[in-house]
Amino acid sequence: MLEQYPYRNGTFTMKSNIHPDYNFVIFKDGSSDFAYLSRSTKTSKETMKWEDGNEYPVITLEVSSASHPFYTGQQKLVDSEGRIEKFRKKYQRGGKK
Repeated sequence: MLEQYPYRNGTFTMKSNIHPDYNFVIFKDGSSDFAYLSRSTKTSKETMKWEDGNEYPVITLEVSSASHPFYTGQQKLVDSEGRIEKFRKKYQRGGKK
């Protein structure tokens, strides 16, 4: 039996009973107050009320774009040239090439 699901450009058809449940969940960053609603096959016993008034399962994330140093602009750049020179000095053999 085929089931039809709504999709942004109409509907799509999937075979029933062979795919995992694909439901709405809230992904919440544990280190900041950032959360977003998406769809996933993951689920959780913890629930939270979303902006639309419905309750959804909550998946807690360790890192998201709100807390990752690359996206927050707090990433430290390493002087790679200095590290390469140290490596060459440490492992230099005999003469120079």
